[in-house]
Amino acid sequence: MNSARRKLFGTDGVRGIANAHPMTAEVALALGQAVAHIFRRGGERNHRILIGKDTRLSGYMFEDALAAGISSMGVDVLHVGPMPTPAIAFLTRDMRCDAGVMITASHNPYQDNGIKFFGRDGFKLADEIELEIEELVESGRLSELRADADAVGQATRIDDAAGRYIVFLKNTFPPDLTLDGLRIVLDCANGAAYKVGPTVMRELGAELFALGVEPTGRNINEGCGSMHPEGVSRLVQKVNADVGIAVDGDADRLMVVDENGQVIDGDFLIALCARYLAKNGQLKGGGVVTTVMSNLGLEESLKAIDLELVRTQVGDRYVVEAMRKGGFNLGGEQSGHVIFLDHGTTGDGLMTALQLLAIMAKEGVSLSTLTADFKRYPQVLVNVEVPEKKDLETLPELQAAVAKVEGMLAGKGRVLIRYSGTELKARVMVEGEDEGHVLELANSLAGALTNSLAD
Repeated sequence: MNSARRKLFGTDGVRGIANAHPMTAEVALALGQAVAHIFRRGGERNHRILIGKDTRLSGYMFEDALAAGISSMGVDVLHVGPMPTPAIAFLTRDMRCDAGVMITASHNPYQDNGIKFFGRDGFKLADEIELEIEELVESGRLSELRADADAVGQATRIDDAAGRYIVFLKNTFPPDLTLDGLRIVLDCANGAAYKVGPTVMRELGAELFALGVEPTGRNINEGCGSMHPEGVSRLVQKVNADVGIAVDGDADRLMVVDENGQVIDGDFLIALCARYLAKNGQLKGGGVVTTVMSNLGLEESLKAIDLELVRTQVGDRYVVEAMRKGGFNLGGEQSGHVIFLDHGTTGDGLMTALQLLAIMAKEGVSLSTLTADFKRYPQVLVNVEVPEKKDLETLPELQAAVAKVEGMLAGKGRVLIRYSGTELKARVMVEGEDEGHVLELANSLAGALTNSLAD
């Protein structure tokens, strides 16, 4: 989709401060109407759209608004309550729904909220469908498309949704293994996984120490979860746990902590899983897919065992698109979204944790041992506020500065400059062997960008 045409959808759905445009009840109602209209096409059968949410206070407001919009178009609504985003992807497909809606702002504070959509296949919507939804919302035609009084949709609550997802997760774990004897710290960020996460781990036999399982509507991601893994790190060391796991508010990503309290991000996890799957003849596509933000160390780790690294723009949906196109079954982001296409259709923090725990059990070694030979290059990211988003390729001063920095790195680093998808900001990223030097180079490029845009 041409980013200039996007007014509601960002990189991953619609997102903003709750009760301020675009995250208002009015917009949510219109989005519900639009998605219902689009997905009810294709026959006179009963159509159903599933709605889930995380634990934010504003989730109730958007849940009701979306349900009102969907049912007003003659489509039934299935409510599943607080559930992880990947659970909505799974349940949409498993329950043969026409679409799924997840109300969440992921790792953001509780004041924010967002709306993500999934198609009946459990994958996030294509750009063209998002654009069609936007055009319908803006057109003013939705009021003309409402269903007759006798065709209004019905809303139903699905009480066994959590159980369905728990069974699904457990089925991704090798049936000949258990978590017996493993001491695990799990931080659910006071978010969507606060019930299903501990249940899965305990049912598989883990000795579990749970954090972030007391949501209030206002404490999601607050000093906890994947954005704040230091709490897990401290508890892992205090109780001598084997591993710590921290998911974010909607549990589609995670950070992991080894037995020494060291944090392991998505790049480490992808490298570890790729090596294990390749060794066992289970890696498809001859490599993995990740984004332009993944560390150069991941690329070198894969290259050392003759595996390819395909990079996409930032956003797990773009990773999934490239995986499907290239026949890959493993991909993800440095931020902790990891996608196992043999099992699911989107990033899933709990599923990723189970795949990692299975590798630890099979290999019979500690997590620190499994990640010992992964080299991380120092990576510095500088945010630059910009007055407008000019084409970076048309800025000669900036391009000359980039060429100079790349020459100084001499093949032992990377430069990446890109605009934010949601803000008037640019991201200047530099990787190299010396952190101090990398910081100096990143700041020099940020200055060159500011000067170029001021001309």
